[in-house]
Amino acid sequence: REVQASQRSVAIIAEMIHTASLVHDDVIDDANSRRGKMTVNQIWGERKAVLAGDFILSAASVALARIGNTTIISVLTQVIEDLVRGEFLQLGSKENENERFAHYLEKTFKKTASLIANSCKAVSILGCPDPKVHEIAYQYGKNVGIAFQLIDDVLDFTSCADRLGKPTAADLKLGLATGPVLFACRQFPEMNAMIMRRFSKPGDVERARKYVLQSDGVQQTTYLAQRYCHEATREISKLRPSPERDALIQLTEMVLMRDK
Repeated sequence: REVQASQRSVAIIAEMIHTASLVHDDVIDDANSRRGKMTVNQIWGERKAVLAGDFILSAASVALARIGNTTIISVLTQVIEDLVRGEFLQLGSKENENERFAHYLEKTFKKTASLIANSCKAVSILGCPDPKVHEIAYQYGKNVGIAFQLIDDVLDFTSCADRLGKPTAADLKLGLATGPVLFACRQFPEMNAMIMRRFSKPGDVERARKYVLQSDGVQQTTYLAQRYCHEATREISKLRPSPERDALIQLTEMVLMRDK
């Protein structure tokens, strides 16, 4: 069926929240490239980049208020809260190995998957009164979102900078232990000390990258992403057959196949 104007607005708002978060992320990470182009902070400086991100968020808030649905406002403002909480989670790390992986997946949900999950939920609320459909939409988005970030973390080790549009091994340089690193740590326990000091010693980044590529960390993270995509497909398959449902199933395959 035709997309409602309010549903289109949700898509625009979600994209604006996402863009604002990337502008702010690049300031926090002191990044100089994004999607093959110079970052906002590189061109105009940190102060203007922070304000630019704030401005995009404020414009998104105005657009959200115009939809005039308090449930939708509640659902999409949750995304902004999760983004901030996810950023705080990224600043910390856990000593215990099991806690560390749970911490990583929670951070991944809040920084990436919450946006997709809650956007899907918001659009379904506008299109259908059934709470079961809203939950299906949310679970689909959540699983696709986590899979998307897992593949992103894989590409940080396997893709070249030209394809990726940003420097490779960027997460290691920021002191972040992503899925491939956490899986590699099981085969190379000496990585534990590097993780706890956030790869801050000279040579840590290169050593960690070498350990990851020698281990099955990349394969294990890819396999985990496949499991999340399988779960997303299982959820969306609860809806009646339609070309739109088929497209959403196909999207899960595209998430796994991307190389940039």
